[in-house]
Amino acid sequence: MIQGSAGIVKTQYYHHPSLLVLESGESLSSPTFAFETYGKLNHDRSNAILVCHALSGDAHVAGFHECDEKPGWWDTVIGPGKALDTDRYFVICSNVIGGCKGSTGPSSTNPETGKPYGAKFPVITIQDMVNAQKLLIGHLDISQLYAVVGGSMGGMQALQWTVSYPDAMKKAVVIAATGYSTPQQIAFNEVGRKAIISDPDWNNGNYYGKALPSHGLALARMVGHITYLSNESMHEKFGRALQGKDRIGFDFSTDFKVESYLHHQGDTFTKRFDANSYLFITKAIDYFDLTRDGSLATGLPV
Repeated sequence: MIQGSAGIVKTQYYHHPSLLVLESGESLSSPTFAFETYGKLNHDRSNAILVCHALSGDAHVAGFHECDEKPGWWDTVIGPGKALDTDRYFVICSNVIGGCKGSTGPSSTNPETGKPYGAKFPVITIQDMVNAQKLLIGHLDISQLYAVVGGSMGGMQALQWTVSYPDAMKKAVVIAATGYSTPQQIAFNEVGRKAIISDPDWNNGNYYGKALPSHGLALARMVGHITYLSNESMHEKFGRALQGKDRIGFDFSTDFKVESYLHHQGDTFTKRFDANSYLFITKAIDYFDLTRDGSLATGLPV
């Protein structure tokens, strides 16, 4: 085992025996929740920490899968002696519903048709994701979490926990998140979704087993990445540096390093993520709004 590592881990699956009723009024029949755990529960089951992932994340937050060369996406934070110390805490991370890494989502089989849900998957919300996590926590026989931790969309989930289940948690650690989606955020997400559905290979969401809408998904990811960096951080990271050139080509090739960065992010993303999941998860982000009467202070618990 690598020093400080959570070690070799396996993804586990909880098949919920009944319906998950969604905020829209629709439901998922016997949904599956993919999750991973690190560390051990103490005798009174009071040391559990739930980590919520961002849009493109999954349940594999730390440690290594067998034969993998890279650890989970937050391995620097989770493990023995780290910020979320697995010698002290029992850490849980689950793939959100609507995802594409083991939990029920658009690529899952619709029990009514025997085919993938595709675009007929029901619209989900951040609250639905949290309700699913609460079912998983109940399955693990944990009545109260020591903390819920998350960044970006994961931070939205952590905030939703404070509203939906304040007595089922002691602390919320919210990183780089918001209490509601702004009009500009919704606008960028819509451009990304439009890029996907405009790809001829999207085929109304029925592309499983066929050509994937990779061009549309890559473009959506490129648009998304522009919103993840400020103008200042982009200038610091890339400036106006050229990509392996000593002069501008005066054509439509990839001249600048920032262009190369965006192309790389888009291309690699299509190899690990499902376009339909991107549609449904970004829509869930758009719907997120914990304000009450226009006030976040009023909407959050005291």
